[in-house]
Amino acid sequence: MTWARTVRRAAALGLGALWWWAVLRLALEPGAGVLEGAVAVGGWGLSVLPVHCVPQRRAAGAVAAGRWRRALRAALYDGR
Repeated sequence: MTWARTVRRAAALGLGALWWWAVLRLALEPGAGVLEGAVAVGGWGLSVLPVHCVPQRRAAGAVAAGRWRRALRAALYDGR
């Protein structure tokens, strides 16, 4: 258990250092190119992922399966 946590933290630290290298190189080096830009944009893109999601059955306020489908059908076919 502790080994896996150590590996995750080391990977996060290494990838974070790689991201900062790319960002600083883009900002400070006039010859920075596509590789640094791709690393910087990719790292930023990962930061906007919803990594703290839970399964729907455990989520507070989650709607039941099919609820939206039933509401849409009622809205579409109610007026006919």
